[in-house]
This record gives sequence, C-alpha cells and structure tokens, in this order.
Amino acid sequence: MSDKNDANNMLGALYPFMGSEQGDKPDTRDKSAELLDSIRLKTEESIAAKQAFFAKYNTVLADIAAAIAESYRQGGRLITAGNGGSSCDSAHLALEFMHPVTAGRPALPAINLSQDNAMLTAISNDIGFQHVLPRQLLALAKPEDVLVVFSTSGNSANITAACEKAKQLGLTVVAFSGGDGGELATHKAVDHCLIVETDSVHRIQECHLVSYHILWDLVHTLLADERGFIGEHGR
Repeated sequence: MSDKNDANNMLGALYPFMGSEQGDKPDTRDKSAELLDSIRLKTEESIAAKQAFFAKYNTVLADIAAAIAESYRQGGRLITAGNGGSSCDSAHLALEFMHPVTAGRPALPAINLSQDNAMLTAISNDIGFQHVLPRQLLALAKPEDVLVVFSTSGNSANITAACEKAKQLGLTVVAFSGGDGGELATHKAVDHCLIVETDSVHRIQECHLVSYHILWDLVHTLLADERGFIGEHGR
C-alpha cells in the first residue's frame, strides 16, 4: 500500500487536477472544469516562460544567428547534438536547415550527431557513451562549423565533452539549456548559452523549439542577399 500511496502522491504533484483516491474506489467526479483549468494554467506558464526567456536572451539569439550566418559564408556547417527529447530538438534543428519548409529559402548543410544508431552504439560499446559525440566531431568537424547542443539540465557529460572537443577543433559552440544552466552555463568551451530558467522540462523544451525556429529564420534573413554565394561554396 505504501508503494501505491507514493505513486499517487507523485502523480498528484504532477497532475493536481486529478485529486486523490478514496480507498479503492475510483474518483467519479466530473473533471471537465478541472481539466480546462489545468490547460489554462499550463498555457499561462508556457507563455510566461517564453516572455521571460526572450526578454533576457533576444540579443544573444541575434548574436548566435550572426555566428551561424558567418559560418555558412565561410563554407561551414551547422552541427547539432542532444540526448533523449533533446536529441529530437537537435534533429529538428538540423532538418530545418537541410529541408526548409518556406519557399525560396535554400537548403543549408547541417549534421545531427545524434541520428546514427550504428555509430552511437558502436562507440558506446567500445569506448563509452561519453565519447559518442567527440569522436564524431573529430572525424567530421572543421573550424568554420558551429556546434549547437541541447541539454535541459546543462549537465549531460557527453554534451559537455562534445563542447570541449568542438572548442579544441576551433568551432563556435552554442548551448541550449534550462534550470540554472548547469555546467554549460559557465563552461569555457561554450560561446553562447541560452537558459530557460524553469525546472519544468516541458517549458524548457517549448522555449527551445520557438528559439531555434526564430534562429533559422534570422540566419536566412542575414543570408538573403548571398544565396548565390552560399549555394556555390556551402557543402
């Protein structure tokens, strides 16, 4: 019974609108109003998180866009990485550049280091998971590239290792993080760190998503008059 109570307490903390059980009888109350109220509260939290984030980091985001645009001018590429849900963000960002959905915007080279299952499992098995990103950077990266990493905690060991290797190779390093930013917030290998200052992973990832959509648009805006150059020299 203790384990069941612990589980109920955890669920109650995550979803307060669900209420508590009365013995073994299911709660038959109408939840419609409570569900709608929960949606309203989560929406307000999401909007507030985004407003606070962009008020603090709009200039940093513009600086990152300028750095990525300059990378493309120099024949560089965007390289992305993340773990778990953040690997989906790294894949999404790379896809945005490789396959733009807006008409008239050219494809730009991007590599997602979290996508190759064979490579990830081979390196993890042979020398350890912390090496899966640095080993790929060693083989693929060049100084003109920009590395963008995602870590909601900022404390992922393999992400930190990737930043260190990228800096050794001369890359510009950008980190998306959350909470207090973790190790990435003050790491000497990170040139730009965007921190969503909340403990909610959902709110962090929502802000990251909006941020890199805006980043994609800014980069293309900066390169709008140089499409011929990028198409001829980019790879």
